[in-house]
Amino acid sequence: MSTSQPQRLARRTLFLASGTGLLGAALTACGDDAGPAENGEPADLDAALEEGGELTYWTWTPSGQAQVDAFMAAHPNVTVELVNAGTGTDQYTALQNAVAAGSGAPDVAQIEYYALQQFALSEALVDLTQYGFADFEADYTASTWSAVNLNGGVYGLPQDSGPLVMAYNQAVFDEFGIAVPATWEEYITAAEALHTADADRYLTNDAGDAGYAQPLIWQADGRPYEVDGENVTIDLQDEGTRRWADAWNRMLEPGLLAPIPTWSDDWWQALSNGTIASLITGAWIPGILQGSVPDGAGHWRIAPVPSYDGSPATSENGGSAQSVLQQSKNPALAAAFLRWLNHSEDSVGVFLDSGGFPATTADLESEEFLGAAPEYFGGQQINQVLVEAAGNVEPGFQYLPFQVYANSIFPDTVGTAYVDRSDLNTGLQAWQEQLVTYGNSQGFKVN
Repeated sequence: MSTSQPQRLARRTLFLASGTGLLGAALTACGDDAGPAENGEPADLDAALEEGGELTYWTWTPSGQAQVDAFMAAHPNVTVELVNAGTGTDQYTALQNAVAAGSGAPDVAQIEYYALQQFALSEALVDLTQYGFADFEADYTASTWSAVNLNGGVYGLPQDSGPLVMAYNQAVFDEFGIAVPATWEEYITAAEALHTADADRYLTNDAGDAGYAQPLIWQADGRPYEVDGENVTIDLQDEGTRRWADAWNRMLEPGLLAPIPTWSDDWWQALSNGTIASLITGAWIPGILQGSVPDGAGHWRIAPVPSYDGSPATSENGGSAQSVLQQSKNPALAAAFLRWLNHSEDSVGVFLDSGGFPATTADLESEEFLGAAPEYFGGQQINQVLVEAAGNVEPGFQYLPFQVYANSIFPDTVGTAYVDRSDLNTGLQAWQEQLVTYGNSQGFKVN
């Protein structure tokens, strides 16, 4: 299931409550040592499980409670309290408040990949290499492992991945004679044809969201951010970013995009009644549709995301890791729980049963997973499409070391273009100007 349900974050300056900029925190964190390793050897996590204790775990994953229950059944000396502190950015606000206050953070927290670097730089997360977690690299997809492996440290274990794919309503496509588009040119043509035939229908929706725009920029070969220590370059007018903006303008400006916010009540209704005929989304979408759009049963299918030249190039849309917080009073026990949560067959099996899309290579390669043919999707072996997408994620995309803040001001910059149905490039330039100013105020050298 998605671990990326974007919500607008109230405009605020994050990570400044302690008076220390992000770069200063990063320099302090580089010399920080949580201390449980002895004589250079990883701490004994099995011993920590045997000794037991109490942990708090923040997550919004639907399978979270079932996983916690299974863990406690297997490890009766450990009690884990699950807290849903809010989805995505709501949790990040609560988490950062706890970090700034120096108390109140959980032992383990779910953090989306785009936000992980920012929390690592603010001294919030434990480097898990001291527990031997670097040895797990081969067990996860390359894109998800690169998201948790920051500056030589491991700051979480991947839970899921979200390679960009297209979900589409076959019944609507058949009714209006729409062929499954392989290119963005074909997709735009289909959007025009559908909305012309029925003004109440849209091929897709987009009300303006950084968490949606950036995977599309990534897939268009945009690389707007370069981060090298304290040096940050931002170019939201590079060739790939403009490629996406120019293409998306062709749907935004003439009103071909449904102005319905994703995750809103109107969005669920539009998916149920066929008002929105397709979604460009992460590979976690099957669990969302099956669990929350029952009227779509038998209608929806999964296809590769359109590309600019018909190639299978894609990107990551969403996905989360779980991390151990520096405030944990028992980091070895927290790391042991995390190891079980995202690295054991028992826990990953519970996650898969809830409709999650794994980051673990063994599960992505299993015959059982690849052969699944849900009736909801008309018996299509959807995981074959999703796994192929996971192998076609284009490398080299970086997020900003202050990405949570960057996403929070997207609605007031690029978002205005969605309201006005005006040129996205103008909004991107306004976003860039504010990001440069903010990054420099945090001690980075941004240009």
